[in-house]
Amino acid sequence: MGYGECWAQQRMVFDHMLGRKRGEQGGLSSDECQLKVGDAGVLYLVEHNPVYTLGKSGKSENMLVSEAYLRAIGAEFFHIDRGGDVTFHGPGQVVGYPILDLEKLGIGLRDYIDLIEESIIGVCREWGIEAGRVAGASGVWLDGNTAKARKICAIGVRASRYVTMHGFAMNVATDLKYFSHINPCGFADKGVTSLERELGHAVDIELVKAQIVKHLAEKLKIEIYK
Repeated sequence: MGYGECWAQQRMVFDHMLGRKRGEQGGLSSDECQLKVGDAGVLYLVEHNPVYTLGKSGKSENMLVSEAYLRAIGAEFFHIDRGGDVTFHGPGQVVGYPILDLEKLGIGLRDYIDLIEESIIGVCREWGIEAGRVAGASGVWLDGNTAKARKICAIGVRASRYVTMHGFAMNVATDLKYFSHINPCGFADKGVTSLERELGHAVDIELVKAQIVKHLAEKLKIEIYK
């Protein structure tokens, strides 16, 4: 799905869920949104065409090339309303957008981010990869406390009245050369990686999506259905 289209759908569902918390009536028609909003919300799992996004507190100097150059290589650019700095999304990367009412789940925002990280760490473990966290840096890392630290999953969220949007991006078969045009997530001294780079062979991205759903459901204690 194109990033602009997906962001518009996210905002539509996000606004709908905020309205629902305020007791406002009305729903999303099938023409407006091709999904049903569950009791606690919606999870999008998508792949995007090449696109760079800069969070609301991000620094433009972490973009190492011009927007004209990005257009020339077929990539888009969006300055958006999530936390975090600059990142890249593209084919071969599973991008997850949980639009959830954390009050219904009984958790706070910090716990929510921790549970997303734990879910991705669990997915990595299924592939025999030991991943973890880096103090002061969101996301999921390999060799996080060494000079070889490299990120396999970025996280950046926005929340209002305990309703979340934006989310995480896990590199599965991503073309990592696109990250050379930025300081990923604002770090000039840390790298990025993917499941395929670490394993040295092709990975079934649909299987990874299923694993992500399984681990998120377990960690958030919810049922995720199509």
